[in-house]
Amino acid sequence: MSGDSPEAAPSRVPRLRVDELLEELQMRIDDIRGTRDRLNGLLEAVMSVGQELDLPQVLHGIVEAAVVLVDAEYGALGVIGEGKTLAEFLPVGIADEQRARIGDLPSGHGILGELIRHPEPLRLSELSEHPASYGFPPNHPPMHSFLGVPIRVRDDVFGNLYLTEKRGGAEFDADDEAVLSTLAVAAGIAIENARLFEDVRVRERWLAASSDVTSALLSGSGEDQVLEGMLERACGITRADMGAFYMVGQSGELRGSLARGEGAEAHRGIVLPGIEGTLAAAALAADGLVTVPDVQNDERVTGQTERWEGFGPVAAVTVGTKEKLSGVLVLARTRERSPFAAAEVAALPGFADQAALALELAERRRDAEQMSLLEDHDRIARDLHDLAIQRLFATGMTLQSAQRFVEHPQASERLARAIEDLDATIRIIRSTIFGLREHEVPGVPPKLRLRAVQAMDRAAVMLGFPPALRMEGLIDTDVPPGVADEIIAVIGEALTNVARHARAAHAEVLIKAEDGAVTVEVSDDGIGISDDGRRSGLLNLAERARRLEGELNVNRGPHGGTRLVWRVPVAPGVSGGAVPRSGQ
Repeated sequence: MSGDSPEAAPSRVPRLRVDELLEELQMRIDDIRGTRDRLNGLLEAVMSVGQELDLPQVLHGIVEAAVVLVDAEYGALGVIGEGKTLAEFLPVGIADEQRARIGDLPSGHGILGELIRHPEPLRLSELSEHPASYGFPPNHPPMHSFLGVPIRVRDDVFGNLYLTEKRGGAEFDADDEAVLSTLAVAAGIAIENARLFEDVRVRERWLAASSDVTSALLSGSGEDQVLEGMLERACGITRADMGAFYMVGQSGELRGSLARGEGAEAHRGIVLPGIEGTLAAAALAADGLVTVPDVQNDERVTGQTERWEGFGPVAAVTVGTKEKLSGVLVLARTRERSPFAAAEVAALPGFADQAALALELAERRRDAEQMSLLEDHDRIARDLHDLAIQRLFATGMTLQSAQRFVEHPQASERLARAIEDLDATIRIIRSTIFGLREHEVPGVPPKLRLRAVQAMDRAAVMLGFPPALRMEGLIDTDVPPGVADEIIAVIGEALTNVARHARAAHAEVLIKAEDGAVTVEVSDDGIGISDDGRRSGLLNLAERARRLEGELNVNRGPHGGTRLVWRVPVAPGVSGGAVPRSGQ
């Protein structure tokens, strides 16, 4: 129409074009809002992982935040350990039942190992098409799209974030990679903070444990009580499944004295001939402390390896020094657990020094008690010699002088028996004095008198009462060491028979050396020997006597019970071995 104004023509925009522009504008607005929401979500995730200080909680929170931010169905965080393998693997999105059906967690091969070997972001539309991929284990859920980024703590790669299966069947894009990389930076800072906090907390626990040990030592607590408490604290601080103390014996052997936790029974009471092929030797070679990732496959551990069945990571620290090694403290975890971190065991050598101090104090305390006991023995011996024997001797002399004035035969006979009893009592007291003054010297084999007293102490446990002991003659000088060994064996076997068969309430042992022979007499007030004369162990005693050209006699005692007499010849003054057999 010619009447229309030319200025009105440009304002006529088709309605369809307007709708397209509005739709495009709405999409831009939605993208902006989505970006804003993702940035807000990223900010919230960064703040949430930064607020937590407990390392396991931090790691779990990082994976959960990553799954939400990139809209993934599955996520995991792998912690890199020694040997460029995964020491820990924390998955999200897979139920516990399905994880159990899958089996062992990955150790860092395939695609997961690709990020370990090349710590750079990796984005794949199809996992199976990558050259490093070699499939999934049975019962594993299907996974196609993949996004992985490394987590760095300062300049070290701590681990990797793995995300799979973008929801809706889409692929992970560059924005997802950027968001996840940003989260990984924040995660590295959070992990470092959590590690520092954990280090401080562990040091505080070690200091508190050392303080408690010092208090226990100063209060005079027993050696076993202190060591048991130390073992419990060490296991708690390091989260060990088992702990054990191995002590070095007098001959250099290792003895499992204390153990607690899972599988501890395999270490209690065990004896190893020496430290070679043990964790004690490995710890000494490593200046006192060694950590082993897998004790069952460590070539340095060769002694009785079956005790370590089911265990993997182990930390061992020597107790004492190379010049005076007292033992080794061992802490172990089961195979599926992670190795001991350096921060966990850094304070262990100082803690082991506390154990060495406890052992040293216990030894000094025993020495002091022994010295006090020996001083008491010397005092008692002096009193017996200066008072008791002199009075008994004077009484005997008085009775002897009075005997000639007694005319009645029976009275004179009784008086003579009393004088003989006094003489026998004096001999017993003198023998007792000699035994009290006989001290065991370190490094020197104990003499027969002292060994006989120790044999009585051991027998009292079996009998239920202490047996009496009399020793007459120069048994420490006239009895050769070989014969002395046989005598101790005879006493032990004879008293064992009394404990098993006699039903006695009293037993007495006499060791007498005179006229070129030594006699061992064991008597009791029990039910007596059976009519056929057979009793367990008598054949062994007879064989011991025959081997030394001696004899054994067993009969009923004068007042009931059993009287055993074992007698063998000796050469007075000879300090060699046992008397040789006939014909040798």
